[in-house]
Amino acid sequence: MPRHYKPLLARYKQPDPVYNSAVIAKLINSLMSDGKKTRAQQIFYNAMDIISEQIKDIKPEDVLNKALDNSRPTLKTKSRRVGGATYQVPVEVPFNKSLSYAIKWIIEIARKKKGRPMAIKLADELLAAYKGEGDAVKKKEDTHKMAESNRAFAHLSY
Repeated sequence: MPRHYKPLLARYKQPDPVYNSAVIAKLINSLMSDGKKTRAQQIFYNAMDIISEQIKDIKPEDVLNKALDNSRPTLKTKSRRVGGATYQVPVEVPFNKSLSYAIKWIIEIARKKKGRPMAIKLADELLAAYKGEGDAVKKKEDTHKMAESNRAFAHLSY
């Protein structure tokens, strides 16, 4: 099999049982640690309950989708070695990969906060990203700034 084999069809991912969404299932799987999926589901659904209590007029899954859109990067930099120098080349990020980055950043930032239950930390980070604030949105803006500042090397892309 060649190294760069791409399957014709992506594998079907089972949606989550409550909201029937593949994105939420992906977030729960990313939240899971040590194979404890029911614990990850508990944390996520508690966070969604907290969000629905704080924002009453909007569905919590809409808040989640907006938060992921606000923290999803469209550009990033990749290292490219040309001659003896290494350049940071700006590259567009595919939709699925950028969604993975957004999920990873939100969970990572929520885990770094100390002193409160994970459901509350996750809800706070999702609400901050929904409002366009928070560390996940800041991380997205930093990656975009890095890509913009290295736009001169775009001609070196693959």
